[in-house]
Amino acid sequence: MKLIHLTLELVTGFVFLFLIVKVIGKKLINQMTPFTFISALVLGELLGNALYDDQISVFYVIYSMGIWGLLLFLVEYIGQKFLRFRGIAEGKPSALIKNGIIDWEELKKNRITLNQLQSLLRQNETFSIREVAFCYLEANGSISVIKKAKYQKTIREDFRMPPQPVHVPVTLIRDGEVLLDELRDAGKDEIWLQRELRAQGISNYKDVLIAEWLEGDGLFAQTYE
Repeated sequence: MKLIHLTLELVTGFVFLFLIVKVIGKKLINQMTPFTFISALVLGELLGNALYDDQISVFYVIYSMGIWGLLLFLVEYIGQKFLRFRGIAEGKPSALIKNGIIDWEELKKNRITLNQLQSLLRQNETFSIREVAFCYLEANGSISVIKKAKYQKTIREDFRMPPQPVHVPVTLIRDGEVLLDELRDAGKDEIWLQRELRAQGISNYKDVLIAEWLEGDGLFAQTYE
């Protein structure tokens, strides 16, 4: 009897989960926001708890998943009808870099470190912050990047210019601290770094949000203000 009961719950849960995913599942998977992420977790918990609790009937599976699926559908429907509610439920993109300048306050607001920002940029085929004109953190945690004109990939290809050697940018200062290992790997020392910073009107490491060295393009440095 237990096997029959479990089989019935599994089939019922599978059918209802299939229906919910068919109705609103594309957004749950492709446009994962904090709300949809939590919704998917709760939906999985409802089904999992129902399947492995002998005291819970098939009716409980149908009822709980039906109510939760209906609530998700209502939220999606209201979000389509009312722009203000959509902003609350889905969130809005945050501009982490504007006109080539990192917005430090926006980074703190979204609890993102420079390391995480650089990692997200690399995943977006952007290996240097100096290449970025605008960078937006989307509601689902991904980023959208607009590169500065001279770093856009199509320009060199359009003019059939010969290929140039590729250099990897090296971060020398992050959050006001000198990264000595990276400085040595770049073949530089602190005297050189201080001279380069002074040339840009920066006298103290602590004032530097990020400083990056790229062979052939020099030192890029941005202060907190």
